[in-house]
Amino acid sequence: MEIRVALAQMNTILGDVPANLDKHFQMVDSAKAEGADLIIFPELSLTGYVLQDLVLTVAMDPNHHPAFDRLKQASREIDLMAGFVEVDARSRFYISTAYLSQGEILHIHRKIYLPTYTIFDEKRFFTPGRTVKAFDTRFGRAGMLICEDFWHISTPYLLWVDGADLFFCHAASPGHGLSASPHLASENQVQTILSAYAGLFTSCFVYTNRTGYEDGLHFPGGSMVVDSGGNVIAKAHDEEGLTCTNLDTSELRRRRFRLPLLRDERPDLVLNELQRILHQQDITNL
Repeated sequence: MEIRVALAQMNTILGDVPANLDKHFQMVDSAKAEGADLIIFPELSLTGYVLQDLVLTVAMDPNHHPAFDRLKQASREIDLMAGFVEVDARSRFYISTAYLSQGEILHIHRKIYLPTYTIFDEKRFFTPGRTVKAFDTRFGRAGMLICEDFWHISTPYLLWVDGADLFFCHAASPGHGLSASPHLASENQVQTILSAYAGLFTSCFVYTNRTGYEDGLHFPGGSMVVDSGGNVIAKAHDEEGLTCTNLDTSELRRRRFRLPLLRDERPDLVLNELQRILHQQDITNL
């Protein structure tokens, strides 16, 4: 199957959900004009990133919020993935991502790993997610990861074992580190990680990062699509806008025939060894 993917590299407005929502629809219209089947927005695309005390103001229940009523309507013509602050029934707040298709929310992923190092302070305001699950789309089985999630090998591995062939990743990742290449060191690290995952998992990775400036942070974009051989087939620069490309998922069959890593994977071994390691750690900590 060939999927036309649109990477919606946005410069969000901090705390202004209506303005960001309008920008979503502008980019959706542009993506539809480009013939896209799927559009992926950055992490916290509806709210901005450095929210701090604004978390309470912008948080929403996606099942009972007018913004999601409008997004559901838009998804009747194009699948979309958007980021937002989710609040649950007990007033806990999450960095979440929703995948919408044909007028419905198919899946919501809550960010698992909340960084609290260098400039990051997410755990001060947000609750970590507790599950990582693959889900079925009209393009195949997929999984979603939010920024720090894909810096930990456990989350993409679990999605892979759970049947994901398509990995939809997005971030609000500030740039850092000058390098000899035209890109920042942080951009090069992301590309290295996603290309390695794609090659090892023989799966496709689609990644969208935000752009612009917010509270003194620079977000450099660098959104990309990586095929199941680890090859970057499309990459955006640092400006706001759409990057569209065709992703041929039929390549998975050929690559997995030549490199049967999925066939030979041993999740039972991983489970047994993790139980042994955790048991030993429990004994050591007594």
